Amino acid sequence: VQLQASGGGLVQAGGSLRLSCAASRRTASNNGMGWFRQAPGKEREFVAAISWNGGRTAYADSVKGRFTISRDNAKNTVNLQLSSLKPEDTALYYCAVGMRSWASADSTEYAYWGQGTQVTVSS
Repeated sequence: VQLQASGGGLVQAGGSLRLSCAASRRTASNNGMGWFRQAPGKEREFVAAISWNGGRTAYADSVKGRFTISRDNAKNTVNLQLSSLKPEDTALYYCAVGMRSWASADSTEYAYWGQGTQVTVSS
């Protein structure tokens, strides 16, 4: 499965962005999908995840109430709506396809990763 993430950019604090990730195969529709991010000098961290049918979602505490994950299995895409952005949200955002059907916050449970899209939030 190949993943192509897009939608990143430069935005002022308080602004919004919508990230999208397109999977190359319909196989991804049977698997949980997630978003992770990595800021310079920091380890990759979990952001949000969604189960195979969108029925369950999970969020990192730092983004809960500000970010929303969704998916469209007909289009093999997963999206991440980022709102009320803060400078500390600045990072390279990666989408990933899980090895199981549920929404997992554990990066070791993800088999395929996209190349990342940069989000930069200015203060």
